Amino acid sequence: MFFIKLRDLFKSYGPVMALNGLNLEVPKGSLYGLLGPNGAGKSTALRIICTLLSPDSGHVEVGGHNVLFEEKETRRRLGYVAQDVAIDKILTGRELLQLQGDLYHLDKKYKRKRIEELIERLDMHEWIDRRCGSFSGGMKRRLDLSSGLLHEPELLILDEPTVGLDIESRSVIWGLLKELRNKETTILLSSHYLEEVDELADEMAIIDKGKVIASGKPDDLKKELGGDRVTLRVREFSDEVEAESVKKLIKNINGVSNVVVNQTQGYSLNFLVQSNDVISNLSGHLSKENFEVFALSHSRPSLDDVYLQATGKTLMDAELELAGKRDFKLENKKSMR
Repeated sequence: MFFIKLRDLFKSYGPVMALNGLNLEVPKGSLYGLLGPNGAGKSTALRIICTLLSPDSGHVEVGGHNVLFEEKETRRRLGYVAQDVAIDKILTGRELLQLQGDLYHLDKKYKRKRIEELIERLDMHEWIDRRCGSFSGGMKRRLDLSSGLLHEPELLILDEPTVGLDIESRSVIWGLLKELRNKETTILLSSHYLEEVDELADEMAIIDKGKVIASGKPDDLKKELGGDRVTLRVREFSDEVEAESVKKLIKNINGVSNVVVNQTQGYSLNFLVQSNDVISNLSGHLSKENFEVFALSHSRPSLDDVYLQATGKTLMDAELELAGKRDFKLENKKSMR
């Protein structure tokens, strides 16, 4: 049974197409991860599910309710933790949770009980009665998560919940999400952290340019690649021209696939091999063209390899590409003033 259904979802902001026919089904009681770079359309999709944004077209269903026509029923069922923390700096943490409980029309006794449970679970005793303006990023995120969970929603939506957090806060949040998953709360989590989705998600989808391009269980997606990951460097400081030449050579070797130049790793080459024999013969192929192996690492496939297979680039390179486009647009706006 699917708790969330998105069909043919489109949304644009002027000339920018944020969602381009997005289709997604999230099983009830699962922790479902949305993986993709900033700007891929993840936050737009989540805001539409939460009734905070209307799509240009498409169908959105949560718990059997049409989100576009049954907003109140949808909102009763979900808790939403946005990417940007929204906290009143004047209130104490406890006062903010009490206010949130009043907005949910919670019974006083139940509200008090839930607040104490969340303070305990998210380890907020030492600072919950201080003003929110003095909180660190990790404290604010824990409090924000508590606000989204106060009414025990059937669906919890988290938009990049651990961005910029310290290790302790991230560990606390991961632990809570695993507990909620075991209690069959449906959780929809967006992230551009590969290890986060790999560690937490029962199922996942990769979003690129506003549409789902791959989906399934993380382990199944990695197994489908059918090989091991190799990272190769032919010299300590290579350049793009040399790396592209090596790429052309390696692409023609039997048993090699998904060859890309990884700019963020000093123009190293990432690719998949079908067997260890391919790795053993690699040096011979390179030496024939006057290339040598400077460094080589060999590992099982990761979600970055899954992303690479689906998009033709690593997640980090996709982040850099989108960041470059945003900077270019910003510079153009400045130059037009």
